[in-house]
Amino acid sequence: MNPDSDSRSALLERARLAAFSTAEDAAGRVDALLRLFRSAEAGPDGAPGESFPARLAALLESSDDLRARFGAAFGAFLSETDATNLLGSAGIPGHRGFLAEFGDRLSSRLVPAPRNDTDLAHFARRLFRSESGVERFRDLPLDVVHRLVRLFAGAPPPEAWAGVRIAFADGFRLLLMRVEAEGLSEKVRTRATPGPVSKSPFHRIEAAGEGLLSAWTEGGDVATTAAAAAFRRVSGECRKEARVVEQHLETAGVNVDIVFSLEVIDRCLTRMALMTDILEAPDGPERSRAIHRLLSRLFLYTHQDRSLWQLFSWNLHLLGRKIVDRSGETGEHYVAHDRKEYREIWRAAALGGALTVGTAAIKAAIHGWHLPAGPEGLLYGFNYAVSFVLLQHFGLILATKQPAMTAAHLAGILRDSEGADREGKIAGTFARVTSSQLAAAVANVLAVGLGALVFDRLVALLLGHSWLGQEEALDILGSLSPVNSGTVFYAALTGVLLWLGSVAGGWFDNWSVYHRIPDGIAHHPLGQVLGRRRMERAAKVFARNASGWATNVSLGFLLGMTPAIGRFTGLPLDVRHVTLNTGILAIAGSSLGRDWQADGWFLLATTGIAVMFVLNLSVSFALSLGSAARAYDVPTEELFGILRQIGRRFLKSPLEFVRPPRDGTPPEH
Repeated sequence: MNPDSDSRSALLERARLAAFSTAEDAAGRVDALLRLFRSAEAGPDGAPGESFPARLAALLESSDDLRARFGAAFGAFLSETDATNLLGSAGIPGHRGFLAEFGDRLSSRLVPAPRNDTDLAHFARRLFRSESGVERFRDLPLDVVHRLVRLFAGAPPPEAWAGVRIAFADGFRLLLMRVEAEGLSEKVRTRATPGPVSKSPFHRIEAAGEGLLSAWTEGGDVATTAAAAAFRRVSGECRKEARVVEQHLETAGVNVDIVFSLEVIDRCLTRMALMTDILEAPDGPERSRAIHRLLSRLFLYTHQDRSLWQLFSWNLHLLGRKIVDRSGETGEHYVAHDRKEYREIWRAAALGGALTVGTAAIKAAIHGWHLPAGPEGLLYGFNYAVSFVLLQHFGLILATKQPAMTAAHLAGILRDSEGADREGKIAGTFARVTSSQLAAAVANVLAVGLGALVFDRLVALLLGHSWLGQEEALDILGSLSPVNSGTVFYAALTGVLLWLGSVAGGWFDNWSVYHRIPDGIAHHPLGQVLGRRRMERAAKVFARNASGWATNVSLGFLLGMTPAIGRFTGLPLDVRHVTLNTGILAIAGSSLGRDWQADGWFLLATTGIAVMFVLNLSVSFALSLGSAARAYDVPTEELFGILRQIGRRFLKSPLEFVRPPRDGTPPEH
């Protein structure tokens, strides 16, 4: 910054300081103080203003008269405002849960908020318009912070701080009440350590907090009092109980509202710990540091109070991890670790392709009926869902359902692997995932293609005509072309739907575990009629198959209804599933007989099948790996670094990603 600009900055800051000192009413003082503090964001010419706090301190230290006028105005500002909400409520989500909080935050963005010049929480929200401003305040050097604390504390008359002290104590009490309310709520209490309410630290913390406040108001060294030690101890016990509840969620299913309550408890305990640091710290730089830490946290959470993204991210993190955990457990069964398992994948996928012939034939027949969008979508969805459930029941494999599961398994390996050979372990796992996936996909396609040809020839022998008419067959060939239709986009969209199906399955599995549905089945009164052992067996069957049933049914109707939604709304929505469409292509080609080439349409449709093969698998795998990596807190840079290592290994030894695994190689954990 040049000298002229420096001079203009100093003049502007003096003018803003004078405007604050001479403001005639509360609204004027609030606006003037905001303009003064915002000098820290940028100088008049857009120059960085990191030195503003130091300049403000120097300006107030340079003149007793200036400091006295500022102190009088700041004292009036303190007497006109209330810090209770800033200390006790700002940044602490509302007690009505996730959905209500989401509605409040959304409405606050859409509906203009009224001005409130008496609430310091509103002042803080207006003061920091971006997170970078909060970060600049947080990064202030301690010497500058201490100078400002001394000036702001000493400039106003001593009685001006009486209201702030009352607000400090009241804010502390609000935090105590929130911890007690959330910790003793039924949803948290039933998952904490068993015992009477009177023994719970969530109940005892209120008395311990009041004892600490009493010791503070009596004066003296708070840090040496028994009240301070008692409060620290009970607060620590509350954190232990919160961890007990969280561990229960990890093993018995996640509920977003409980995660919400645990976050509220954690934020309240953290804020009270920062406030206790201020009460215990002796006058000097140590107390200034404690004040700075508290204000930095308050300003950050106040800024995030309206953030929908923050609300979603910390509420859904544990739920996403649980869904991925359950998908990863299933995904391990789709990875061959030796030649025996590899042959089993070929067998299961070939039989899965054979079963899918029937699905493709029924789908082609429904297509030829030319029904309205709704009934056709429902029939498609029911056809797919029944087929997928049968595949699960008989232990067969549909290759396109593998990527979501194997990606979660790979992300688990990525999270748990350690040591110098970490990259080798991950690359080895990825090679086995790829070879297993290719084996299943090729077996599916070959089996469904050959099976569809045999099916159509049998129909022709029995009925005297092919399964499809010539017009329907040509229509199908044209719809599969990657050039003359939306096959490329639809194949990628199908990959997204395959991933969403796995998410729905993981969510339902978690929901059923959380609500203890298997226990409810095992102890249902119907057991008095059917027998208790039968009900227990039914409960075990449900627990074992809940995720698969939910995945298969949801995926079936996602694939079936998406084209119907596209037709109904006019949006370009359709699906292209590689295995199903291979069967349909084979039936259509067989139905054309000698004219199977159909002026090149069959070749174009075959190219479309190859496009579906790539996009179905790659899109589903990429989305699943990305969501799994986020759930496991794998940094994006680390994930891309691992993928680059895998790419280099593929270029060096591509056959490792295609050939069957060698016997005697243990699985990676």
